[in-house]
Amino acid sequence: MIETRVRWLGGMEFEGALDSEYPIVMDTSAKFGGKGRGLTPMQLLLVALGGCTGMDVVSILEKMGVETDSFEIRLQGERETEHPKAYRWIEIKYILKGKDIIEEKVRKAITLSQTKYCSLSAMLEKACEIKYAYEIV
Repeated sequence: MIETRVRWLGGMEFEGALDSEYPIVMDTSAKFGGKGRGLTPMQLLLVALGGCTGMDVVSILEKMGVETDSFEIRLQGERETEHPKAYRWIEIKYILKGKDIIEEKVRKAITLSQTKYCSLSAMLEKACEIKYAYEIV
């Protein structure tokens, strides 16, 4: 079982942590009563999704012997216009830089992450469309 704690810091600012380790501040813009001191929960969801699939892809590529100079994941999502304003769709773009990166292995690693290993992808795809793209530089 996983347990976390979220503590109100005043205004619209909250701090989330696991046993007071690695605190994450969440806030919103002044437009919504916050001070913009942290990511919003919906932004944080995209960050978590990127971390989840990124860890999978790095691990799978390492096992395949694929070396990269850099790896970045860009995520964007479109939300519904009516409350609760859930994501309508999310797009994940994987950007890998390196010499001799084999496209077929990259595609396989991403597919394995999205269809087998990434818990957040599995959970979120039940609620919205998740699109994938990649670029090898």
